[in-house]
Amino acid sequence: MIRAQKLEKRFGDLRAVDGVSFEIAKGETFGLLGPNGAGKTTTIHMLVGALKPDAGKVVIDGIEDPTLAAARQQIGIAPQALALYENLSAEENMAFFGTIYGLRGADLAKRVDWALDFTGLTDRRKDRMKTFSGGMKRRLNMACAVVHKPRVLLLDEPTVGVDPQSRNSIFENIEALKEEGTTILYTTHYMEEAQRLCERVAIVDKGAVLALDTVDGLIKAHGGKSLVEATLERVPPDPSALPGSLDGLALRVETDHPLEDLARITDAGVHFTSLRVDRSDLEAVFLNLTGRRLRD
Repeated sequence: MIRAQKLEKRFGDLRAVDGVSFEIAKGETFGLLGPNGAGKTTTIHMLVGALKPDAGKVVIDGIEDPTLAAARQQIGIAPQALALYENLSAEENMAFFGTIYGLRGADLAKRVDWALDFTGLTDRRKDRMKTFSGGMKRRLNMACAVVHKPRVLLLDEPTVGVDPQSRNSIFENIEALKEEGTTILYTTHYMEEAQRLCERVAIVDKGAVLALDTVDGLIKAHGGKSLVEATLERVPPDPSALPGSLDGLALRVETDHPLEDLARITDAGVHFTSLRVDRSDLEAVFLNLTGRRLRD
């Protein structure tokens, strides 16, 4: 459905995007995970034709020029910088964008009603956008992106600056669109969002893709070992039989298989008074690939 092939983009001496390649299948939710400045937004801009690549190619459903109406008609985009008019109401914003995509009359009214209900904004439909909270603005941003029912949805950091309630609402919207078969590209610097929403994730930093796989595949390949920390009820007769290291009653185990190791320990009659398991995640993947955390 979407193919980015060796995309490059420079701004003066800055190489913002450096040979980025990926493919997104129809109906897939695909994540670009990386810190601010990693090149995610620039990549989005090239995918929709707002920026021309210095090198490389973009293909949207077989169309090699994303500036063509046939390609853009299929795309909805919720940019990181809000694309809304603050003096228009929620429904006026949606009607404006729906009209751009060719909706008219009863069809337009029906889609605006649907998008308002979908994003939980029906009771604020007549209110000007400038009166909205940050979370409501983000929800309206998404409503405008989906009002024409696009087959492809590009979401660039859609939860930046939102409250927990709005964030959860946005997640539920994305999951509902995924169930309907929408192809979604989701950019974020929050690893927990990528883990929840995305089937595959590309780890990006300094304009380049460092790794690309399913979440489980990335963690297995680059996440490192899980850490088990436990306090024993008593020292067992043969402490040397325990995995990891024992300091007094404190047991520390680095393992690829934490649940299996815990089962073996408890089957041997060892009991805990406290237990903590830190499993590897995408934060650990990014740290191991770059030497720093996502939010450093």
